[in-house]
Amino acid sequence: MSDKSYQIKENNQVMIQGGEKKVMKKILSVALSTAMAFSMFASVAFGDDALNTQQKYDVLKEAKIFSGYPDGSAGLDKEMTRAEFAKVLVGIMGLEPIQGKASFKDKNYKASKWPAPYVEAVYSAGLMQGKNTTKMIFDFNGKITVQEMAKVLVVAQKLEIPTETNNNASDWAKGYVQAAINAGLVDAKANPKANATRAQLVEVAYDIYLSQQKPKVVSYEVKEDGKVVEFKLANNEVVKVTLETPLKANTATEVKFTHNNYDYTESVTWVVTAATKIDSVSATNYKEVVVKFDGEVEAKTAENEDNYKVTGVTFESAKLSADKRTVTLLVAQNSQQNLPEQKDAKLEIKGVKNSDGSKTFNETVTFRAVDTQLPQVTEVKGLGTKAFKVVFSEPVKSTTASNISNYKIDGQAVSGWVKFTYPNVAFITTNIAVGEHTLSLQGVEDYAGLKVSPVDVKFTVAEDTTAPEVVSVKTKDLTKVEVEFNESVKSVDKVYHTSSAKTADKVEIKDNVVVLTFETESKRLSVGENTIYLEGVRDYSDNTANREAKVTPVLDTERPTVNGVDVEVKADKTLLTLNFSEEVNAQDIKNRDNFVLKNSKGEVVTDKGFNKGKPVTEPTWAKNKQNQDVYSRVVIESIGKLPAGKYTLEVANIRDRAAIGNTMVPQTLSFEVTNTDELKLVRAWYDASDRDDLYIDIQFNRAVATSGNGSALDINKYSYVTVTNNVYKVFPTKNAPQPTLRNADTVRLTIPKADFENYATELKNAEIRVTNVADQNGNYLSAQQTEIKDSVEISVKSAKATAANKVSVEFDGNITSVVSSDFKFAGISGVAGEPTFSDGKTTVVFTLNADLPKALGNLTTEDTTQSTDYLGHKVAPKQSVTIKDGIAPKATGASTVTGSVYVDVVFNEDVEVYYTPDAFKVYVAGSPAKVKGATLLSGSTNTARIWLEEAIPAQAKAQVSIPSGKSIVDTEGNAAEEVYETIQFK
Repeated sequence: MSDKSYQIKENNQVMIQGGEKKVMKKILSVALSTAMAFSMFASVAFGDDALNTQQKYDVLKEAKIFSGYPDGSAGLDKEMTRAEFAKVLVGIMGLEPIQGKASFKDKNYKASKWPAPYVEAVYSAGLMQGKNTTKMIFDFNGKITVQEMAKVLVVAQKLEIPTETNNNASDWAKGYVQAAINAGLVDAKANPKANATRAQLVEVAYDIYLSQQKPKVVSYEVKEDGKVVEFKLANNEVVKVTLETPLKANTATEVKFTHNNYDYTESVTWVVTAATKIDSVSATNYKEVVVKFDGEVEAKTAENEDNYKVTGVTFESAKLSADKRTVTLLVAQNSQQNLPEQKDAKLEIKGVKNSDGSKTFNETVTFRAVDTQLPQVTEVKGLGTKAFKVVFSEPVKSTTASNISNYKIDGQAVSGWVKFTYPNVAFITTNIAVGEHTLSLQGVEDYAGLKVSPVDVKFTVAEDTTAPEVVSVKTKDLTKVEVEFNESVKSVDKVYHTSSAKTADKVEIKDNVVVLTFETESKRLSVGENTIYLEGVRDYSDNTANREAKVTPVLDTERPTVNGVDVEVKADKTLLTLNFSEEVNAQDIKNRDNFVLKNSKGEVVTDKGFNKGKPVTEPTWAKNKQNQDVYSRVVIESIGKLPAGKYTLEVANIRDRAAIGNTMVPQTLSFEVTNTDELKLVRAWYDASDRDDLYIDIQFNRAVATSGNGSALDINKYSYVTVTNNVYKVFPTKNAPQPTLRNADTVRLTIPKADFENYATELKNAEIRVTNVADQNGNYLSAQQTEIKDSVEISVKSAKATAANKVSVEFDGNITSVVSSDFKFAGISGVAGEPTFSDGKTTVVFTLNADLPKALGNLTTEDTTQSTDYLGHKVAPKQSVTIKDGIAPKATGASTVTGSVYVDVVFNEDVEVYYTPDAFKVYVAGSPAKVKGATLLSGSTNTARIWLEEAIPAQAKAQVSIPSGKSIVDTEGNAAEEVYETIQFK
């Protein structure tokens, strides 16, 4: 069977060239249309299943596909002639009648007769061939049988002919009839050899006719972030349209497409409730930043103030609007800085999820805080006869809002005191009579120094004799409860749940909301229903009452995730700060096993403060500007700077701080360490081999900038100083081309020989001087100069043995081809590993064919060498470099004496011991023993003695564990390998 799956069709157009273009295009369209119609035979087409055959005939007659008999009847029970069938085919398939042609030799078949144009059209289209193709007899007045009609329709639809048949058709027609039955074109009970009736053809023709009418779009669905729209048509087809420009969320857009030769223009609106982008970031005062999204965001991550960062500023809260589309960030009242005033600042947003979790915002947006508006009074409310409340339009300074002299009631000074609640609410306690009053206010100042305009506001005071009532209670996991009251709360005497022993660790009153924190594990809420007791709830009229409320906590079941890694390179270390989506467990972040660092090759990092990829230094919390721990930001610190390059950090087994901790799904985070050291000049050399030009090649220690202020492709940044007479000269700029790159780190200066014919010798003996050139990360080169040599050789900078049979060799260039036979290590040959290039140096690890002697010896290069850098410069021959000791000490065993309070660990070389409490661990029967110190055993140079609080029981199963690090080093300062030894008893 041919493919009749029309549920999803790519939008396309077919172009036909050559032949009878009009007819062929019609045939292709008809083939598709009939396939559509026939595939729907078992269902209803366009909802017109209520029509009977006569009604369908009337529709086709109106469309001039059928013609009635002279008496006006449909003749549905009559048998069809072949000419009548041809006429209907032409009508329903959109073929054009062919005039003036008579291909057949039937008696009375003439071009001028009515059947000829229709017979010629179906013959030309290859749908009907005639009864006798040799004699060219069509038999236009003969009856058409069911099996003949089946063949024509099967050919039109290009259906596959089945090999197995089960019908009573003639042998030649069995396959066609079976295909028609299988496709629903012919009733399986029909007699194939019988003449077809007009009623049978009406049923088929009607469905074909409907399929050719342009189906309307009944619905659409936007997919793939607005890039694709799937239109559902009235005939149940779905047309997939891929847009060149994605739709804009919640904005009506006109979409045009062509399908089955019909043109469509539809207005489409991508209705988005979940946010897809940040619409804007703004600040109209110096204490609040407003972040607007184009849709809804998740409350949990949006209201985590640690997910937002402005350098130098600490946010104390992030409040999500009722429509979940706007977050207002409030700068802490005691922040060391306000928002930068009237200049660009960057807001870093990390880990904020949209409402359906399909997008996490990790973006940096530039904004400018500009405060030109005077603070306004937005509300004055009487709180009974003993106090009133004033709300300002923006954050105001406590010193001015708390000044009682700034407030007057009915023109009189207020006798009372002010309780200011940051950022913008003042509660004034004073006796005030029932009735209408006027508040006069002045002198209150915002953080831009703008003062509220003197204003008179009328408000009404009513007697208040009722204590605050609870409006709602909600929980955050098992540790925090928010109780909302129907009025402002002045104080609460005591708060607890279940029993009076489970008092709240912290009570905060924020106007009419009391926030309770039960951090102590023994005081946390239970998973089921809890009763919260609030004793002495007092309003500003001194009405008090004991209140209680029942609440069932909503548990936090969301796993924490890491939203990204911030990299900070310092002079002697690299800091990796992990930004979690929420606060995480302190015990878990201190477990070094939960972090594994790998390099760009996927190898675990084994140096710079990492042992088998795990940090040697215990991870810590990041600090905010008030030096407080930020429990959603974890810092991993290297020992020495990590080399520039790409890394991955695997993080696992970290739980959040929920009462029932949720454990993260393991994540692999990718990040890059960029070099922040200044750019350096490595070498320069002179090339006069070209007959027309001179070349000076200048090599830096890393890739240079090719645009901007630090571009290396500016001839004015290069000059030279002659050595013979110390004269400063510039290169010619009039005729010389601009500098070009030979490679990312090498610049070529091309100098016409005509300008320097008399100075070739002078250039050879000169020093090149370079200024104001930067690398691709914006690190500038301070003014440097180096000798211009007439040849270049690459030298070995250092060699360090990292094992008895491994030596790490560092070259002062980018070595790309290493020939192992160029090098000997204390006379021993080796095999070179893959070169690693960083910061102008190449490192190659050689695996030796034998172990080095104890004295290690020297690395030497052969008299002639083949190893080269990427420009073909060879490694210098006849070099001799001392091999340094970089082999880590290794424990060879651990032992103790029965009844003693120490464990001795023996190493394979002389070591020094530096005791750190976290590094030395002894386990007895799987439990940690108390360690009180560690020293080098008296009289020994290779044995570390670990002192315990209590003796290890005789024959107990015990182990000693010491991580790789600076606790134990050899005489060269190499940190010992990780120790994990079973303790032997003596």
